[in-house]
Amino acid sequence: MIYTWAADVAPLLDPIIYEAYYREVPQWRQEKADRIRFSEDRALSIGAYVLYQKALRESGLSTEMCFNLSHSGHYVLCSIADEKEKRTGCDLEKIGTPGMKVARRFFCSSEWQYIREQESGEEQTEAFYRYWVLKESFMKATRFGMKLPLDSFEIRLKDEGAPVLVRMPEHIRGNFISTNTHRKRKDFLPLYVRKTRKLMICCGG
Repeated sequence: MIYTWAADVAPLLDPIIYEAYYREVPQWRQEKADRIRFSEDRALSIGAYVLYQKALRESGLSTEMCFNLSHSGHYVLCSIADEKEKRTGCDLEKIGTPGMKVARRFFCSSEWQYIREQESGEEQTEAFYRYWVLKESFMKATRFGMKLPLDSFEIRLKDEGAPVLVRMPEHIRGNFISTNTHRKRKDFLPLYVRKTRKLMICCGG
């Protein structure tokens, strides 16, 4: 199972609140945040790790378990696997103008065709961001990240049901599944967040 937590870190934009949480994280994380130029990004860095620490306390999981962090705007996301053999990647993206040029150039031809065949601009945007969070969560779960070409693996979307990983890079082993649910619930993010963002969690073992 993959356990997932989300949080709004906007309160950390208050310097007093930020300082209080800053003191809770390890020195290496403090130093990482100190190197970040903008206060909003420093709040994300500290907030994401505080959420990870909270997730460990609530779940009772070990720091040896694979975990992954993501953020979008002032929201952060944390996913932790419950077994050492499992890998996980998560992605949270704010819906905006879809990168159609990116999809045409870097996605698989079947994925680009699926996006292009959607009837309205809104449906194309929906399809693009579904693919984007699927691809990024998979790449993070493999631990190759952006070193993995976007067209080196292929995902098939269906109008109903879960997406299917139909082709995987030859050098990657294991089984991977993706979901946007948590403990069989689709509403662990507030409704207004779910309407403006796409979320995906990938698990591999």
